[in-house]
This record gives sequence, structure tokens and C-alpha cells, in this order.
Amino acid sequence: MRRTDPEGHGPVRYGPPFPEQGLPLLPGLSAALAEAADRDGSGPSRLPALLDAACGYFARRGLPAEPDDVAAAPGAPAIFVAVTAALGGDVLVPRPCPAWWAPQVRALGRSVFHVPTPMECGGVPDPYALLETVRRIRAEGGDPRLLVLAVADDPTATVAPPELVHETVEAAAGEGLHLVSDETWRDTVHRPHDTVLLSPAEMLPDRVTVVTDLAGPFLPPGWPAAVARFPATPDGAGLRARALDVLTALGARIADPVAAAAAYALDEPADVTQRLTAGNALHARVADAARRAVVAAGALVLPPQAGRHLYADLEPLRSALDARGVGDAQELEDLLTARLGMPAPGGHRFGDDLAALRVRLSTGPLLGASAAEGAQCLTSPEPLELPHVQRALTHVGSVFADLRDDAQRWEPPR
Repeated sequence: MRRTDPEGHGPVRYGPPFPEQGLPLLPGLSAALAEAADRDGSGPSRLPALLDAACGYFARRGLPAEPDDVAAAPGAPAIFVAVTAALGGDVLVPRPCPAWWAPQVRALGRSVFHVPTPMECGGVPDPYALLETVRRIRAEGGDPRLLVLAVADDPTATVAPPELVHETVEAAAGEGLHLVSDETWRDTVHRPHDTVLLSPAEMLPDRVTVVTDLAGPFLPPGWPAAVARFPATPDGAGLRARALDVLTALGARIADPVAAAAAYALDEPADVTQRLTAGNALHARVADAARRAVVAAGALVLPPQAGRHLYADLEPLRSALDARGVGDAQELEDLLTARLGMPAPGGHRFGDDLAALRVRLSTGPLLGASAAEGAQCLTSPEPLELPHVQRALTHVGSVFADLRDDAQRWEPPR
């Protein structure tokens, strides 16, 4: 299992794919895109309609906004680069965090510092660890200015409790940090009636920029679109203006057909909200089943609460993995990707230590290999009993059970 490819698979260009929905494309989205597909960009822009739709989307989530408070770009990474460049200084992120956050900061020549998260969730740093990290950076001559967090998290699929969000946001504000709240996964909460999701912008509207990549709840990843809500203050207006300058310099403009589809999704007509609700419930069931299979083999997995993924810690199976020549997250990624037949990016992609045996598993591939199989999952009252879903889950269970059996064979006699 030792890697022989001299180039390796660790660089950013081999980064993990976005957790896809695994479901057929919604006809309303296709129609909105097709209606604008013959536009060559010379007529009226679709951007004003998209910004208006974004204002309505944010307002329905308790975050009122005017068009002059929002911006749009072809994906959250473009907005993140623009905001980071506009703010300057060093950036703090939780450990682990989405795979693209740290590389974006480093590409700008800025320093990025990972802050530990509590044991019960990811996405939001421990407030005391945050304060200590800020103190250390400043003592070493650094200039921390930005904290990036995600209440509904990738890769851990957890939702940070409101009390943690309160404490961390207060700590960040006390240190004069601006916050970017990545809320890409907020609309994919598995059990919305049982889960309280608090946006940092509800607590501290004057210091928080909210970013949502529409590939989380609405659009396929191949249609890149994201929206951001800046603070409705003079400082917020200045930050937005500088970020828009960066986006313009990068040529980061959403194509008109994608902007039309994004505006349609953000208006949240009935077909969009019904699909989102059904998709969330489906992925919740599949994620729970996948977690049971992985935990039964002895691995550690926090209960997934949002998104289309789960994050597994295979440290209890280290002896079995050592016997297979797997000693770090990259080698674990190689092994599980080959055995599972689907991407299983290692935790090092998300800022975790390379030596930690952690991987992110996505639920989309478990829904089938075709749009027809995904559609079956949506309409079936018992999707876990569909033959293709059963086969996928059984395969996941068998791969991890093999590791458990190997670990038991390697246990020293008592």
C-alpha cells in the first residue's frame, strides 16, 4: 500500500470532490438555465435578479439584506478569496475545515492558523483555544484579522450548539476579528425541528459576512454560484466594495444561465423546497445507516446532523491498517477509495494531522449509479430497502468489517 507515485496525491489539485446530491436534476432548475442559455452576455445582466433573490433568501433566515449588502460569484471559493484579500492579515480556521479554505489563504501569501474544535462538533473553534491562538500569533508578530467558521460543518457533518457559537463569536469580537460564516450546509440539516442552528450573523451582524455556496442545498457543483451577505454598516460597505474589486479583477462573474438557475433556486418555489426537504430526509437516513456500519467495525463517527457526508476516525483500527501498510491519512484515503469504489478523502485534506486516521465519506454515491436509481430513492417509502442501496451499504459494511476482523487478529493475547 506504500505509495510509489513520486508526485503523490496530496497536492490541492487532487483535492476531494464536493459531496454531491446523487439525485436527478430538478426540472425547474434545468428550465431556468435553458431559458437563459442563448444569452451572449451583451443584454441586460441577470445579476440584479440574482441579488434580489439572495436578499429574500437571507431575509427568510432572519438575516435581512438589501441588494447593496450582497454579492454573488461563481462559487464560495471566489468570494472567500475576495474577502480575504480585501481584509488582509492572518486567517484563523477550525481544525478540521473544508478542504479549500487553507489553500485559498496560502495562495494569497497569507498565513493560516488552525484552531482546535470541541470534541462534540466541528466547524466552530473552541473559544479558549481561539483566544490562546490569537495571543500566540500576536506575540510572534502576526496580524490575525479574520476567523472563518461553519456552524453546519464540512467535513464532520455536525451542527455546533448555540452556546458554543455564542462563546466563540464573543471571543472573536473581543479580539477585533472579522468573521466569515460559511453557511453552505445550513439548509441541509437532517432534522430541522430537533436542531437549533444559530448563525453568527444573528449574534453579531456588524462583524459577520455570511457566505452560501448554492452547491450545498440547491445546485449541482458544475453550476458554480455563491452569494454573500455583508454587514449593513459603513465598514461592511467598504469591505464589500473591496471584495467586488477583487472579483472584478479575477473575472469572477457568474455566467448568465447559471445566474438564472441560482435566482430561481434562491426564490425557493415549491418544487425547490420540496426537493430540498425530501433530499435532506433521504441523506439523513442513508448517513445514519452508513454510520452504523462504520461504527459496528469499531471506528468512531459523530452522528451526522447536516450535509451529505460523515467523518470517520479509524484510530481504533490502527493495528489492522498498519498490517496493510497504512500509517497515515493519505494511505488510508488510497486504501478506502480503492476498496469502496468511491472517494474517501483523508482528514489531512481538511487540515487534520496527516498521522490521524480520518476520512470523509459521502452519501451521494450510495444512492445509486444513475439518475433513475436516485429518483427511486426519492420516491420510495423505504429507500434503505431498495436493492441498489442495500448493496452499497452492505459493501461499506463489509469493507470496514474486514478491517475490524484484521484488528482483532492483531490484538495481543490477554
